Amino acid sequence: MAFEKLKNFIAPVDEDYEVDEGEELHFTESDVKPVSAYEAPKATVKNIPTDAQMVLFEPRSFEEAEDIARHLKQRRASVVNLHRLQRDYAQRTIDFLTGVVFALDGTIQKIGHNVILCTPKSVSVAGDISLESDD
Repeated sequence: MAFEKLKNFIAPVDEDYEVDEGEELHFTESDVKPVSAYEAPKATVKNIPTDAQMVLFEPRSFEEAEDIARHLKQRRASVVNLHRLQRDYAQRTIDFLTGVVFALDGTIQKIGHNVILCTPKSVSVAGDISLESDD
């Protein structure tokens, strides 16, 4: 008797509802609610093209910026490490790529010392990178 009380306390049964032995229960997705946040559907991830590509560049001259622009036009994200360029050529490359990215409605952001990330409109970037030291 005590076991029945404990069972009814933990998993109460609706006395008004009876299921015949031959009757099948049918549930739709709207009938079934998640029990916890863990079971709830997770945030949907934006549809990322399966052919999404990223290209890494380490230009040694300003002329190589044109190759980077071609890849951006083909909807490929580009990481550009400018450490091999002289300061004024590196700045010129950044200026050129900024114009290319602007024309493509993309983004450009610094992700490290002398390293930039250029993305076309079709590629979204989430998160921030802190470039300050945590001293």
